[in-house]
Amino acid sequence: MDRRGFLAGVGLTPFLACARAWGGEEPRPARLLFTSGGETGLVNADGGGLRYFHFDKPGQATWQPAAVFPDGRRVLFLSMEPRRDGPGRPFEEYYTQTPTHLWIHNLETGSLDEICTRDRLAPFVTPALLLGDDRLLVQVVRNKLGQIFSVRLDGGDPREFTRAGEGLPYGLSKSPDGRRVAFHLASPRGYEIWSSDPDGTHRLRIAARPGSLYFGTSWSSDGRWILYVDCHSGEDPGHDWADVCIGRADGGERRVLTTGQSMWFAATYGGPKTRGGGSNTPAWTHDGAILFPRRLPGSKIPWEYQAGRPDVDHFNRDFKPELARGGVEVCRLDPRDGRTVALTESNPPVWDFRASESPDGRHVAFCRAKTGEPPAIWVMDSDGRNPRLITRGIDDRGADHPRWL
Repeated sequence: MDRRGFLAGVGLTPFLACARAWGGEEPRPARLLFTSGGETGLVNADGGGLRYFHFDKPGQATWQPAAVFPDGRRVLFLSMEPRRDGPGRPFEEYYTQTPTHLWIHNLETGSLDEICTRDRLAPFVTPALLLGDDRLLVQVVRNKLGQIFSVRLDGGDPREFTRAGEGLPYGLSKSPDGRRVAFHLASPRGYEIWSSDPDGTHRLRIAARPGSLYFGTSWSSDGRWILYVDCHSGEDPGHDWADVCIGRADGGERRVLTTGQSMWFAATYGGPKTRGGGSNTPAWTHDGAILFPRRLPGSKIPWEYQAGRPDVDHFNRDFKPELARGGVEVCRLDPRDGRTVALTESNPPVWDFRASESPDGRHVAFCRAKTGEPPAIWVMDSDGRNPRLITRGIDDRGADHPRWL
């Protein structure tokens, strides 16, 4: 397993956000889940109602949301015990010896129930994709080999989605009708985009090319297109930049929608005491446009990847703020005509990323970080107007990975 796979595979799986009516009640305000300092927060789009989840479960070092059930009331959480890697213990060998736990939290009743305890496949099991109310795909790592299984929510009836050693899918997403799953497959040949039935059968290759690291998937609302990115990893070993692409779900057509590797891909931020990261992926809007973080001309990140140095901490970067310049802006791209409009603007430039549209299409949430500082969560109108700071996280230590309920 490699560094890019882990950046996406643990805790960064796209949410199955779903807007539903709550019986005969008045619609609830748009709400966001986010992470801060190893904890999960919930906040309204107007900044009100901020609270953090504090679960009374001993031995759990971090918590993060992994999926939202279609009813909008239940959230699937991943918790991890203290990490087994660290000084003298390389990430690749020891990180996946860290025991994990999966839980369902009901936002209305406050209940928290552990799942996937039956027929436990390994200490390290993380959620990959929620298939419905009764099954999910999980990532399992054994003997440094990753594999995806389909299991019942209780962990029983495990079925192979992939075979051990064939490569590990990441960035999984479900088609709107639930009949297909898209993913990128990290294999000896490289990173490729595939789709399959929910049980892993009837695979179809969507995109593959030597020298391209194809990454992340999400489906258009009509189910005809799959969104992903293309990083020229041979020229960019840190995977800092990429282009936005779409491919037809039937494999018949592919389009590269941006040029010059202009999308910020590896979202490294903060300073030596607040460093963080994770892969950026573009996101669909309700009307078929695409949100992505576009690099301003000449921009350079402050965290420089060290290609010639062994990666012992799954980061392998040096902080060089004196070399940093520019930033990125959130843009809206229409794949039908290529028209691109910047939704955020800052002077001096900052780093705006992880944009996603609210289920009602009225708001866009995103992260904003100044060079060398941790990110905060902002919300703006869908056309870019009225940007407002929502939260800087616990004790202003940063807030990341906003996802709409």
